[in-house]
Parts: sequence; structure tokens; C-alpha cells
Amino acid sequence: MNFHTRKWVKPEDLNPNGSLFGGRLLAWIDEEAALYTVVQLENPHIVTKFISEINFISAPKQGDIIEIGIEAVEFGRTSLTLSCEVRNKQTRKQILSIDKIVMVNLGEDGNPAPHGKTKIEYVKDRLV
Repeated sequence: MNFHTRKWVKPEDLNPNGSLFGGRLLAWIDEEAALYTVVQLENPHIVTKFISEINFISAPKQGDIIEIGIEAVEFGRTSLTLSCEVRNKQTRKQILSIDKIVMVNLGEDGNPAPHGKTKIEYVKDRLV
């Protein structure tokens, strides 16, 4: 799993219990999944179709630095399925896991469209 994004848990991210608000974390994950998909499919027109069970394992506190990891697990005809793990940067303690996030590639008309991809491609390999 590649951990590209780090977030610093700040006071405005907290719930009444003093830990990271789950909705804020889910927004960060959705954004990271979208960015990952845009880069992989080379199309800025994508949408989140499905997020499977979300397993909150531990609660980050103010001042913690968290890392969001995304991994492609399956390429569909019009979709890309990802998995996600969030962990504490310093302790490596797992915070959350999601087995399945399905992102859909859209055409000019806003409907699902084939993307033609079958494997992970890295930007550095596209530039060669």
C-alpha cells in the first residue's frame, strides 16, 4: 500500500470527544481516492460509486499526523476498485481500513465510460 497523503489533526477536525471526527476523515479518504483514480485513469471526470464497510480501529487525537494509503485492487471496464488504510505516521498504529472503494470513469456525457486501463501505471513511466 502506498501512503502518499499526510494530514495533521487540528482543533477544527475534532469531534466533541476530542478525537478526529469520522466525517472529516472520510472526506479526506474520498478526496485521496478521487485523486488516485484521476491520475491512474488520466481522466478528471470520475465519481465515487461505492464504499464498503468502514472499520474504525483507533481514534487519532489533536496533533497526530496521519497517513492515508490507497491501493488499486481491481480494474473494471469503467471502474477502478481501491482499498484504503489510514495509520498514525509516528506510531504506525492503524486507524481505519476500508476493503473496497469503487470509483467510476465518466465520459463527456457524464455516463460511465470504458477507461482502457488494466494495470497500475506510474507517471514516471508515462513520461519515458
